[in-house]
Amino acid sequence: MNKVAFIGAGNMNAGIISGLVRSGFNANDIMVSNPSAGKREALKDSLGIQETASNIAAAKFADTIVLGVKPHLIADVCQEIAQQLDISDKCFISVAAGCTMAQIQKALGGNASVVRTMPNTPSQLGLGMTGMYASKDVSAAQKDMSEQLMQAAGEIVWLAEEHQIDHIIALSGSGPAYFFLFMEAMEKQALAYGFSPEMSRKIVQQTALGAANMVVHNNELSIGQLRENVTSKGGTTQEALRTFNEGGLPQLVTKAMTAALDRAQEMAQNNQ
Repeated sequence: MNKVAFIGAGNMNAGIISGLVRSGFNANDIMVSNPSAGKREALKDSLGIQETASNIAAAKFADTIVLGVKPHLIADVCQEIAQQLDISDKCFISVAAGCTMAQIQKALGGNASVVRTMPNTPSQLGLGMTGMYASKDVSAAQKDMSEQLMQAAGEIVWLAEEHQIDHIIALSGSGPAYFFLFMEAMEKQALAYGFSPEMSRKIVQQTALGAANMVVHNNELSIGQLRENVTSKGGTTQEALRTFNEGGLPQLVTKAMTAALDRAQEMAQNNQ
């Protein structure tokens, strides 16, 4: 069985590790490295995985190495590993935004097997959405393994071109925050109506959960059709939607996602 090392014990790596163990992956075949002991030891205690303070020890242990450190640290971590180990048979999976395939491979000293991914924070619950792009050096077995890893955190899509990672960032990477902002505004208005904080939270979160599940369980219907099904002519929902449209909500969403895309591309440039 493939052994996996996670460089970094942050929330994203922790979510993927938890999903892997939950799905039946052998905890003894997982190792996490992290400079501070607290997070890695917590993962060991809760999930039974192995832990170390050494990135080199973790990378030596593994066939697949998940790079879960901050984007500005990726190059240093990759250089450290490549300078001390033979990495010719290892596959590297990056979960960092703003680090291109070329930048990662350069830090690894050549044509290493690299898979770029862009998960989102619901991956911590096994409900993530991850975009994935593999370099030409990635074997079929390595691609299958990286897919197994990320599916432990939720749904995945394979991308035909690397630049689509930036589109994923603007869509699902940043997307949860868009919904949180909308839910936050609804909760604020619920409070203004006089509902208690507990009731306001419950009403808003269940409404969002129900709406999302309506989309999931009605694949034969477009999202637009689901919206129309809630909208009676001359009714309350129509008035609310008319107000949103007159306020330019669809255009604002496009503008916001374009800003996220521009920032993702700018981050990649800054990391060169």
